[in-house]
Amino acid sequence: MAALIECVPNFSEGRDKARVDAIVSAMKRDGVSLLDCEMDADHNRSVVTLVGEREPLLAAVLAGIGKATELIDLNVQRGAHPRLGATDVVPFIPIEGASLEDCVQMAQELGQKVWQQYQVPVYLYEAAAKRPERVNLENIRRGQFEVIREEIQSVESRRPDIGDPRCHPTAGAVVIGARKFLVAYNVYLQTKDVEIAKKIAKAVRYSSGGFRAVKGMGVEVRGQAQVSMNLTDTDLTPMARVFEFVKREAARYGVAVQSSEIVGLVPKRALESAAEWFLQVENFDSSMILENRLAAVTGGKTAVGGLRAGAEPFIEQLAAPTAVPGGGSASAAAGAMAAGLAAMVAGMSRGKKAYAAFDMELTGALAKLGTLREELLGAIDADAASYQAVVAAYKAQKSASPEAGADGVAAALRGAAEVPLRVAECAAEIGALVAELRPRTNPKMGSDLAVAASLSRAALEGALANVEINLDSFEGESGAGFIAESRAKIAELRKSLP
Repeated sequence: MAALIECVPNFSEGRDKARVDAIVSAMKRDGVSLLDCEMDADHNRSVVTLVGEREPLLAAVLAGIGKATELIDLNVQRGAHPRLGATDVVPFIPIEGASLEDCVQMAQELGQKVWQQYQVPVYLYEAAAKRPERVNLENIRRGQFEVIREEIQSVESRRPDIGDPRCHPTAGAVVIGARKFLVAYNVYLQTKDVEIAKKIAKAVRYSSGGFRAVKGMGVEVRGQAQVSMNLTDTDLTPMARVFEFVKREAARYGVAVQSSEIVGLVPKRALESAAEWFLQVENFDSSMILENRLAAVTGGKTAVGGLRAGAEPFIEQLAAPTAVPGGGSASAAAGAMAAGLAAMVAGMSRGKKAYAAFDMELTGALAKLGTLREELLGAIDADAASYQAVVAAYKAQKSASPEAGADGVAAALRGAAEVPLRVAECAAEIGALVAELRPRTNPKMGSDLAVAASLSRAALEGALANVEINLDSFEGESGAGFIAESRAKIAELRKSLP
């Protein structure tokens, strides 16, 4: 399976549907899917969610920026949301088969093209930031378009990362970066006093002493005060906790919460966490949800009954006289099972009086194990797909020029090594979490943790073997840097083996 990346460009237009439709239309490409488009007239902003493969996604977003540059004039644009450019912010988010570093490279490449083609200067933020003070978007956007167009020329600290120190006369500047998945979450208050929303936002956001994974501001929307937030890690800071905090802070000012809204998309596990929080279900785990359990054991098909029904199809595929699925997929599956077992142990100890002192640690472990389990389940198919890509590259080499054919093979081998390398990293992290759980969970479940440890070790060893065999297949100097970097990671990962 090709790497999937999400991109969520924010455009400074939320009132003229024809303009927004034109921008979205410009981004339509084969290999890119439009997941969502939210228009907000009060913020005068549209948030578009795209997902696709690297090259078509870059082309789509570049075209969207070009169309926004053509249609949006910041000299007349006004709205509740701060903005720096016609295309205000463009984050890339790794979804499957891609890393945060891959998204950083995409942000840098897009930034160069935006300046070259449209003469819009670019600031890089979050993981792509070249200056520590530019990790946070609010630092870059301070003063908005009206201030930056003056200071970009005269203040050294406000010069762009890419392009000349001058704003585009109508489109301003654009902020491009790479980050993890973010949830745009707003809470409406039953008051028109926006100063209360600003005070609550100051209390909840990390930059002024609040929650670690929350950014926030107070604004007026539809005649109401709104606490507008970005939740940058809903595992670390759950939505329910943020909502309850805002509700409590509002009560201090004699104000009630009216409602909340999600702008764009939200991970399923974030809503599962909210359900657990408010319902206070003991020993809750996502596997208790019927649809999740059905998907886990049947791959989305009707359940046959019994645990064997879920495991047998995959084991039969492993036993078949075909190259895929093979050891790489089996390693990923072993790692996923290790994460599942460890999560079961943590979940059955959390909330119990005897382990109340470890409640926070167990909650954190469950969140991490859930994320790792999902990634490893995805790697089962990703490993098989990467092998098929290698086979296809060798076939193509026979009909291509020697140089082009060798490049194609090298690229495919790199992909086939990257998948199990990531599996090994996940397995090592699971092994460490299992060790941390031993003194914090019911000792009667020690055998379950022993199995989890063995499975994580098998996943790690099997994945590293797959990395090695793909590295050994490189010919000549092809991929020398990647090989050296990968072998260094392998050596480090082997240290975690008992």
